[in-house]
Amino acid sequence: MRGVNSGMATAEREALVLALLMLAILTGVAIVARPMTPIDETRYVSVAWEMWLRGDFLVPFKNGAAYSHKPPLMMWLFQLGWAVFGVNEWWPRLVSPLVSAGNLLLTLGLARRLWPDRPGLAGTAVLILGSSLLWTVFSTSAMFDILLAFFTLIGMTGIAMASEGRRSGFVLVALAVGLGTLAKGPVILLHVLPVALLAPWWNPGLRWTRWYGGVLIAVLGGAAIALAWAIPAGMAGGEEYQRAIFWGQTANRMVESFAHRRPLWWYVPLLPVLLFPWMLWPGLWRGIKTRLREGVGRGCRFCLAWMIPVFVAFSFISGKQPHYLVPVFPAFALFAARALDDERRLNGLWFPTWLIVLMATGASAVAVLRPELVLRNVGESLALWPIAVLAVTAAAIYAVGRRSARPVAWLALLGVAVSGFVQLGVSPSLYPAHDMRPMANAIRQVQESGRPVAHLGTYHAQYQFAGRLRAPLQEFDEVADLKNWLAGHADAAVVIYSKQAEALREMRPLAMQRYRDRYVALVDAASALVSRPGSATMESEKE
Repeated sequence: MRGVNSGMATAEREALVLALLMLAILTGVAIVARPMTPIDETRYVSVAWEMWLRGDFLVPFKNGAAYSHKPPLMMWLFQLGWAVFGVNEWWPRLVSPLVSAGNLLLTLGLARRLWPDRPGLAGTAVLILGSSLLWTVFSTSAMFDILLAFFTLIGMTGIAMASEGRRSGFVLVALAVGLGTLAKGPVILLHVLPVALLAPWWNPGLRWTRWYGGVLIAVLGGAAIALAWAIPAGMAGGEEYQRAIFWGQTANRMVESFAHRRPLWWYVPLLPVLLFPWMLWPGLWRGIKTRLREGVGRGCRFCLAWMIPVFVAFSFISGKQPHYLVPVFPAFALFAARALDDERRLNGLWFPTWLIVLMATGASAVAVLRPELVLRNVGESLALWPIAVLAVTAAAIYAVGRRSARPVAWLALLGVAVSGFVQLGVSPSLYPAHDMRPMANAIRQVQESGRPVAHLGTYHAQYQFAGRLRAPLQEFDEVADLKNWLAGHADAAVVIYSKQAEALREMRPLAMQRYRDRYVALVDAASALVSRPGSATMESEKE
């Protein structure tokens, strides 16, 4: 028995090392293949930059105004690295991968706690999590979701500990609620509370009064942690900022969330893509079928109490985005690992691997035979070599992995290969349309010459950090208001957008580049004043 356990521990370590290695490779690929992209990544790092410039680590700022849409924890992490390494772009791009590595370790520990008699299961869960397509993308993005998942996992670990009679688990729950709120707001409660409230279902025998009393105290403790920042920040940020962080943002988001912009079923058809390759693997479905037929125990019920309420809640909230589901991915990985644990032979590797071979081969053929379709749907160009290598890699994974009775590692490599090679393939199109540095540097040069710069439309601060700008842009929603301002600032320049490149070129811009699905130009006041209000050459930037 000792030899068996030793072998399981070795397999678990090997799985963790492989998952961390895959994360490191994807991080390198992401840094090389894609710039820090607008509007989200550039906005959040710009908020951190403005806080850094102001020396104000209490109130986030965007383009010179208090920014109430997100709490400051991610920005603090950016600034922590800048304090050590100096201001740079690479550190903000490493924060999410480092947090993602922490998520892998927490998932490993939670698997051991939920299934202490199944030591091999934890390694499987880590590989499934680390290779799921959406997880790989956001593990290398400067956004909040991986950080929110980290505190969700801390909360789940605390709940599992508390259910075993360890009161220190409620301390972890309080930390998860408080720091999770500082990471992305009160949404942490949606991820943590359902499991806590459903504890009598997945862990029968709990004393209800003591349990729910502990949960309440933990939530109040978490609220105290969040308020330790929110109260002084509200006092420093002013009355409008106070209303926004204590009530306005929450109320507005609730109204917008139930505005029925996307249908109830919107997430369902996306799941096979978001959870690729696992939801397309017949071996997993056979394992789930067996597990449901034989009955789900404490650990599986814990995962279901984690996944299902959150998925249902986000399905009813119509303001849907795929990355909102990131914090429930560890629950899926744990549940899937348990479903696979009793299966002696796992086959069906052919379907996800050959699907990728066919898709990659087809994409390469289209790029060669019908390049105009690539230009219309992908962008400037598609690098063919990564797509061709992906097809060969998927075929090789099938050739080697089909002989394995436990092909989880091979499927994990397939998921990482798809994520990495696709990013490399579309990289030539990402940089021209999403790298904000050329325009941002042009704006900086104008500002350094002492001239003001205006911006037509909603400004998401996409140029602030990219150009290391030290002054905000004058923001105007209407063309008429902008022209009135320009009439009194003849030396100014203005950032404008259009889908008509030639129209912008006729204005003799100081700088011009692609911007997402359109073009952006920096023009002087005289050129902007000649433009007709509302014409195609002066469109407002939209989110």
